[in-house]
Amino acid sequence: MFESILDNWLSFIVTAIIFFVLYISVRYVLNRQAQGKNDSSVIRSIILFTIGLIGIIAIILAIPMEDSIKGQITSLIGIVVSAVFALSSATFIGNGLAGIMMRAINNFKPGDFITVGDHFGRISERGLFHTEIQTENRDLTTLPNLFLANNPVRVTRASGTFITGEVSLGYDVSRIKVEQHLLDAAKAAGLTDPFVYVTSLGDFSVVYKVHGLLKDVKTILTGRSKLNAMILDELHNAGIEIMSPTFVGQRQVNEIEFIPKKPKAKEVEKLEKQVNVTGSPENMMFDKAEEAESIEKRKENVEGIDAKIVELEAQILTEEDTVQQESLTAKVEQLKQLKEKIKTRITEKEVELEKEK
Repeated sequence: MFESILDNWLSFIVTAIIFFVLYISVRYVLNRQAQGKNDSSVIRSIILFTIGLIGIIAIILAIPMEDSIKGQITSLIGIVVSAVFALSSATFIGNGLAGIMMRAINNFKPGDFITVGDHFGRISERGLFHTEIQTENRDLTTLPNLFLANNPVRVTRASGTFITGEVSLGYDVSRIKVEQHLLDAAKAAGLTDPFVYVTSLGDFSVVYKVHGLLKDVKTILTGRSKLNAMILDELHNAGIEIMSPTFVGQRQVNEIEFIPKKPKAKEVEKLEKQVNVTGSPENMMFDKAEEAESIEKRKENVEGIDAKIVELEAQILTEEDTVQQESLTAKVEQLKQLKEKIKTRITEKEVELEKEK
């Protein structure tokens, strides 16, 4: 009698131990593989959830009790699992599906500048259900993936983007003269391939828009500000007044032109030094997004190292020269050591980002 009960409970204990060890082992392996890999968290969660669910059912079936009770318990688990999925909101499921879809499309990654609706910022985190962007105020904005899937997302290309500056001037100013000065302003702002559009002929003024290619997109906000500043300087230096012809003052201006005096060279030099000391404001605005981008690049480097290791190992198998085999083996070991260092650095950076939340 006692031996029969012991045998029944022994199967339960063995089953529980097997699935517990299996779950811990799989989680350890997945955690190891997740270091330096892209888009692994979703697959990891699905695998662990599946193993856990199967383990719970197997343990229940191994419990020494009547088959009818086991059937009722397993039916109850099935009903609960079905209810969880059925009662989950459409938004929750939609966000998950949208996240999977965007990962499959992969049209943007951490560190990219995106504009969606009224939101502009740099991606600092991508999750299954949400995408986090860091705005120009250094704040973090969480956008549901369903929102991104249902709205056009404009991604600023890393190779460069055109920025624009707009100004309206009176009909008394020569168009040729204005366009030339706007082109000079774009070049002075460090933009390439500039061109000018006359976008509107209003009742009192003409609207000009100058475009220029900014190659360093990480300084997009500074680039826009500098372009506007150069437009001011170029037009004022040329004696062109930037003011609507419909301007009405409440004081006697006596035909005074509203063009500020050119600052002294020392004042300009002092301002430039202050700007150089401060550095690019984008480095402070998008610090988390910058870290996220560096992590993403390290992960891509790890994937490249993995591909190189596979290539060298294949060469080792086909190489007949012993000296060449040893040389290739040494290279493989060096790459593996480099890979471990990068993965360690990735883990450290990810922990730092988690602490900042």
